Amino acid sequence: MGYEDLLFESELLGVSVYEKKLSKKIKGLYSNNVVCINKKIESSIEKACVLAEELGHYHTSSGNILDQSNLLNRKQEKRARKWAYKKLIPFEKLVQASNEGIQTKYELAEYLGVTEDFLENALKRYKEEYGTCTYVGEKILYFEPLGVLELKNF
Repeated sequence: MGYEDLLFESELLGVSVYEKKLSKKIKGLYSNNVVCINKKIESSIEKACVLAEELGHYHTSSGNILDQSNLLNRKQEKRARKWAYKKLIPFEKLVQASNEGIQTKYELAEYLGVTEDFLENALKRYKEEYGTCTYVGEKILYFEPLGVLELKNF
């Protein structure tokens, strides 16, 4: 799912998306059905990752969570990122990539249309939540090392 797809989804949700000059440290912000993406981000792939996380805030967060020294705010940030990971890197896509012979994380990030950092963080989060592996239909998806094992009936 690319940046244009997420822009369309945002529109359907009634969320306005603007590209504006923001502080170098801030990639995106969400508040009251408005998302601001840092105009300095040149890559549409990185913009998609940022927009997905901001849409995650739309779906999972409430109130002002800018103060990340507050535990409850950090939890909301984590929930929004988790939503974004599942949106852009669903388990089924990881299995599909394996079936298509994708082998390196660089190839996988390109295949999924995400940055390598976003992919790394998603896999780390999945491993924290599910352990080393999880079932995806008739297959086992391993997070470290990343791979898929097909279950066969004997």
